Amino acid sequence: MASSAVISAVKSRVTANWNVTDPATSKASPFYGLNEESQTPSDGTAFLVVQFPVANAEQKSVGAPGAQVFREEGAIRFVLSIPRGQGIDYWLGQFETLLGQFRAVKFSGVNTWAPTSPVLDDGNDQGSYWRLTAAVPYYADTLG
Repeated sequence: MASSAVISAVKSRVTANWNVTDPATSKASPFYGLNEESQTPSDGTAFLVVQFPVANAEQKSVGAPGAQVFREEGAIRFVLSIPRGQGIDYWLGQFETLLGQFRAVKFSGVNTWAPTSPVLDDGNDQGSYWRLTAAVPYYADTLG
């Protein structure tokens, strides 16, 4: 599980950078953090969620208490659910713009590498939605 510091930093960065309007509904495409929404939008608006499928921590240095480095490494997974039948051109562009905000950057103690390319295959079709997914590897160091 990702640490609360990493989850908070990622949520803040997504909230600041995900300002997208669904062209089919003319409504803002919402972003849901972990366990913040249990239902898909009733009007079929596209929506974004973030997940943390893996996170591992290890001690990177040995030294005086409070000066030891502990490193958390994991992945941030973005899942953009778009209504089926809209095509992907608009949404792929928006998704890639979001991923660009997480490409090889440091923010709030989180360091990221290059995101994966969005997955485009038969698994994208999920009921009334079509999902774009990508992951961004990260690490975050803390002292303890």
